[in-house]
Amino acid sequence: MTTPSGGSNDDGSERAAAALTASGIPHEVTRHGRVRSLEEAAAARGVAPRDIVKTLVVRRGEGDFLFVLVPGDREISWPKLRAHLGVNRVSMPDADTALDVTGYERGTITPFGSTTTWPVVADATMTGRRVSIGAGAHGVAATVEADAVVTALGADVADVTDPA
Repeated sequence: MTTPSGGSNDDGSERAAAALTASGIPHEVTRHGRVRSLEEAAAARGVAPRDIVKTLVVRRGEGDFLFVLVPGDREISWPKLRAHLGVNRVSMPDADTALDVTGYERGTITPFGSTTTWPVVADATMTGRRVSIGAGAHGVAATVEADAVVTALGADVADVTDPA
């Protein structure tokens, strides 16, 4: 298992880039430094805010997590997500737990190169277009075809969000 630092001076972006490359998904990495808003990130990446896909870590139970891919103009609908997963309770782990279970800090999390492979749920509204997904470090992203991401990750596509 890789350490959260990637076993080197890697900020996480090298691990994410290696995993993206290994997946075979054509992608373009953008490095723009820290941003203060969704709109600023979208401008820096050359995409619309709705095309930025956030990767959120959700806890289903003790030691049981998953990634939820959420377009930038949407937010998780907890009732929809619970119903889709067939559970009564899900929660967001604290920042330290998220780092422990993914190897990435909040704001940099991506399923690509995570220290543990967790199931992925992709919101249905992200498919069929190019999106920008976090790539392991603040201000680093990968522009990819959403459908290729879904396929490579074996993501479960479902309606689990509402407009923000």
